[in-house]
Amino acid sequence: MRALRTHHRFYRTFANMATIASPRVNRNLDNRFFAGMALAIAAAVLLGFARTYFLAGMFHAKLPSPLVHVHAAVFLSWIIFLAVQIWLVSSGRVGWHRQLGMFGAALAFAVVVLGLLTATQSFARGFSPPGSRIPPATFYAIPMLQVLTFCVLFAAGFIKRVDGAAHKRFMLIATLAILGPAISRWPFPIVHKIPPLISVIVVLFLLSLVVFDLWTRRRIHRATATGGLFLVISQFSMFPIGQTHLWHRFADWTLKLWTGAG
Repeated sequence: MRALRTHHRFYRTFANMATIASPRVNRNLDNRFFAGMALAIAAAVLLGFARTYFLAGMFHAKLPSPLVHVHAAVFLSWIIFLAVQIWLVSSGRVGWHRQLGMFGAALAFAVVVLGLLTATQSFARGFSPPGSRIPPATFYAIPMLQVLTFCVLFAAGFIKRVDGAAHKRFMLIATLAILGPAISRWPFPIVHKIPPLISVIVVLFLLSLVVFDLWTRRRIHRATATGGLFLVISQFSMFPIGQTHLWHRFADWTLKLWTGAG
């Protein structure tokens, strides 16, 4: 009986060690992948806003309003923040990563608020992508829902901050949710001729995470599955929602509220 208990304790200890040790086997690969994704996102942003923002002098760029300038600076800060946080974890500075967490929450809040305000201001100016023939009220749904999707996914990542694997996946997918404006400005005519291609490219970024999960875990992580599904539904429902009568009523209401406030 004593031998059975000893064997049971040994098995339980070994199982616990295996559970703890198994994620360490792919830690370097994991770090490299998320660092690579951060670089790919930064490259997508740089490619999209190079002509109108980065090469135009950033704060000296001729943007429509001061609000757009602040929005651009905060959005860029989030992209940098994501890369820094991934680097801190990869380099073993988890304590610093956690200490910056509340700053990240404040920054994400600013991304959401400024994103909604900038989208509404653009709608009030009657903005719609040149040559798209999309009514401004319909197009207004796209940036609004992108920002709200980011908000939901960030909240999920914040709630899961104790679970490192889920946390970083939600944060990555949240950032993909607001990548559309950068992709829409890529200097490739096909992106402008086929607007749904923007959502397809966003989903391709997501699929790289799915493939990575399957390769390293032999399954799709729950955060990748739930966050990814939410992102895909959001990406391909923005335009249909923008065409609804209910959305146009909401857009008219916000326009009256905005112009009245102005």
